Amino acid sequence: MRSRTVWATATLLTAALGASAAPAVAAPAAAARTAAVVCPTGWGSLDESYPAATTAPVTNVRTGRHDCYDRFVVDVPGASADRLGFSVGYVDQLYQDGSGRPIPVGGGAILEVRVHAPAYDVDTGASTYPGRVAQPLPGVDLTGYRTFRDTRYAGSFEGVTQFGLGVRAHLPFRVLRQAGHLVVDVAHTW
Repeated sequence: MRSRTVWATATLLTAALGASAAPAVAAPAAAARTAAVVCPTGWGSLDESYPAATTAPVTNVRTGRHDCYDRFVVDVPGASADRLGFSVGYVDQLYQDGSGRPIPVGGGAILEVRVHAPAYDVDTGASTYPGRVAQPLPGVDLTGYRTFRDTRYAGSFEGVTQFGLGVRAHLPFRVLRQAGHLVVDVAHTW
């Protein structure tokens, strides 16, 4: 009988300690879920550029939503980061390179993204990106984005491919060069 009492006491003690420990473990996880997100600072809104060029063609454009910013990615497979040139900056109006044609872009501000890579095969001239000039970017849906409002393709002229990105307001941004990708992040707030 005594061994059953010892066993029962041990079981109850283990259960009690386990139950009291459970809230202590769960509390930090719950606190982490409700903690405010700290967004990066130090981004600006002045023009950014990198003077390089590649013959690797633009093949796709995609976007993504993050806690602190919206992301715009131009895929240029085969381009090394050091050869992926660009110029990104706010403009009053988007004008198509070559023709000078104005292209309307919705939003409170327009960010022009110029990638120093063609949207065509340089050997054959065949298009490598399905965008149509002055139209929204194919496959890009901005529903639910906090910063992005509109996208427009402005074409590819003399090895430079041009996009218009309509944003909610004149907000800070950063540009990242990666192998095969040019990334433009636009912050939700200052």
